[in-house]
Amino acid sequence: MLARSATPGDAGHLVRIYNQGIADRIATFETRPRSIEEILTWFDGQHPIVVVEEDREVVGFASTTSYRPRECYSGNCEFSVYVERRARGHGIGRTALTALINAARDAGFHKLVSRVFPENTASLRLLQSLGFRQVGVYSRHARLDGVWRDVVIVELLL
Repeated sequence: MLARSATPGDAGHLVRIYNQGIADRIATFETRPRSIEEILTWFDGQHPIVVVEEDREVVGFASTTSYRPRECYSGNCEFSVYVERRARGHGIGRTALTALINAARDAGFHKLVSRVFPENTASLRLLQSLGFRQVGVYSRHARLDGVWRDVVIVELLL
């Protein structure tokens, strides 16, 4: 297993894995599959993205995005972790997130934040094991397929 910085050439792998996550309805409120062109916008030169390869194939990734547009939040970023279906449960997410934490720290960020479905217990266990703190729950935060869903708010100070 190898973690490395993602490049725009990885966009096809990222879109494939992310679209699996969208279809599975366990990790995002997104419902529309994304295109390679949309994924390419993630490469802004400021927010780290890492991929994990197994046998030279990208099987997972972790990414950061802007938290809020106001300058006072510029040291914070949101993060996501996605693993290809067939590779879940084998440490890919841990490898990706560990590399992302280091990359975000090296990029000068102060904090990583995210929101996780309470039913996504595997992700919550991973986050806790890496030192993330649960800071609360947004009740009925957003709708997914017409159902209001809660999310657990997590953070890690870098």
